[in-house]
Amino acid sequence: MAAAPGGVHDPSADLLTEAASAFALLASPARLHIVWLLTQGESDVTGLADRVGGALPAVSQHLAKLKLAGLVRARREGRRVVYLVDDPDVVAMVRWFMDRLAARAEAVPPARRSRGLGA
Repeated sequence: MAAAPGGVHDPSADLLTEAASAFALLASPARLHIVWLLTQGESDVTGLADRVGGALPAVSQHLAKLKLAGLVRARREGRRVVYLVDDPDVVAMVRWFMDRLAARAEAVPPARRSRGLGA
């Protein structure tokens, strides 16, 4: 990382690319919902599909992408595959971000909420 004014180091291009890819995966409401649920505790694909309201094949595909990115992992329990987020930093980041957005939504009058983050 290159040092910027004030002693702060800029991330490398590789690190920025990796971070952007992870954030792009979380930009999907369904995948973000899945990760949010997994920060609350482990679950199998059937339980996640029920909570997310998605079809099993779609939830399985989302989980496969999240697993490839290293955001979730899976373990076997007999015939069942259980998914979890075992990185405490990912758990903390997702919980923090969702809490901040919820607090912001409570502070903003309902008429302005529909304008989005960039408004």
